[in-house]
Amino acid sequence: MVNSTQPQSPPPAPPRRRWVGRLLALLVLVLLLAAGWHWWLEPRLALRAQTSASGTQPVAARTAAGGRGRFQTAAAQPVGAATVAKGDIDITLNALGAVTPLATVTVQTQINGYLVAVGFQEGQIIEKGAFLAQIDPRPYEVALEQAQASLQRDQALLQGAKVDLARYQKLAKQNSIAQQQADDQLFLVKQYEGTVRLDQAAIDSAKLNLIYCHIVSPVPGKAKAGLRLIDVGNFVQTSSPTGIVVLTQLQPITVVFPVAEDFLPQIQKRIATGVKLPVTAYDRSSTIKLAEGTLFAVDSQIDPTTGTIKLKAEFDNDDLALFPQQFVNAQLLIDTLKDVVIAPTAAIQRGAPGTFVFKIEANNKVAVTKVRLGPVQGERVAVLSGLSAGDRVVVDGADRLRDGSEVTIPQAKATPGANGRGRRRAAAGGTGQARAGADAGGAATPTAAGAEGSNAGYNKPLKDKKAPASDDKGPGYNPPPDTLTAPPTQPTKRGGP
Repeated sequence: MVNSTQPQSPPPAPPRRRWVGRLLALLVLVLLLAAGWHWWLEPRLALRAQTSASGTQPVAARTAAGGRGRFQTAAAQPVGAATVAKGDIDITLNALGAVTPLATVTVQTQINGYLVAVGFQEGQIIEKGAFLAQIDPRPYEVALEQAQASLQRDQALLQGAKVDLARYQKLAKQNSIAQQQADDQLFLVKQYEGTVRLDQAAIDSAKLNLIYCHIVSPVPGKAKAGLRLIDVGNFVQTSSPTGIVVLTQLQPITVVFPVAEDFLPQIQKRIATGVKLPVTAYDRSSTIKLAEGTLFAVDSQIDPTTGTIKLKAEFDNDDLALFPQQFVNAQLLIDTLKDVVIAPTAAIQRGAPGTFVFKIEANNKVAVTKVRLGPVQGERVAVLSGLSAGDRVVVDGADRLRDGSEVTIPQAKATPGANGRGRRRAAAGGTGQARAGADAGGAATPTAAGAEGSNAGYNKPLKDKKAPASDDKGPGYNPPPDTLTAPPTQPTKRGGP
């Protein structure tokens, strides 16, 4: 029998040695953490003690006092405010309209003939009755002479027939001739009378043709001549579709614009009182006022496809600011609300409570106040309930507020610097900017809103500014903890440890 010898594995380490190794590793880790914490905290504690010895206010105290510490607690929020006032506000309707002339006439000839003269310039402003064109009148002058000659001949025949009729009637009474002969002469006189009247009509027709040879403007008021459609020397005919020129009336002129059918009862009610509703025309961007007029007519039907009805306003257009087929923005003034509470539209907030504003109370805290709004005019809105004249509302910075938040309205203040120089800050508000110097040390108070409910009392919050330089810090300057500087007696160089 052969005995094979197998290698044996080393015996496992005792459990006690494993536990001691882990304990030593944990102890080393704790020592390293303690050394790191001591290395990080020691210079800061020394710097804080040095700062306290120099009399500088600690960071925690400044933070609790509402300074600009890194971990600043809840403090008063700077906001812009406006004062609510009473005034008048207009109820208006705005719509896109088109300038439409009262008359657009294509001047055509009423007789046939050669065009011998043109009496207008292209683009000229023409009044009613002004000379436009001349047709060759000679054929119609000849026709007039012929009609006059025929009239003279027939008038002579009529006179002779009347003399014979008188003679025949006298002889018929004496029974010298037959009564039939006298009656025939009477009918001959009547026939000549009709011929004379026919000749007179021919004369009038010839005179009328001569009038038609001289073409004048038929458009009332002032019209603008377009481009000439035919030149001198052409033979014009009554059947020609082009005509001679197109005249467009400019004074007066109208603007047609649609409004929603919902406003029709209110408009009809105002028209029934006999009031002429004012209409103002603006350019396409609604920045330049072109003309002022009045409502002229209301269409007879509502367009069922759009739910609108067309209105027409008339303008004198003395300065020719309105041009045919021009697109304008028409503003119809329906009514004016007198002596109502007016607030800036920037103060209106919408959320879970509905429509509300942040009203600034006497203790400089805001309260969520529900309001009911009326018509809007530009940046002003009528407040039907919820506010009174003299109330202050937040118009800027409302996104950082809630009910009961404390606010502050920035005002211009003078803060002396370390070198005796004043650092000026201007607070925007009222109608201008208030500035105070280092020697004045005062504050400028913005004016309140005017009687028309304008934003004269609006105070914008101061925007964030960069920290002042290290050589010009005001008493309110609070550096963050990791950038504390040494006391003035031991200045620290820029970029030091």
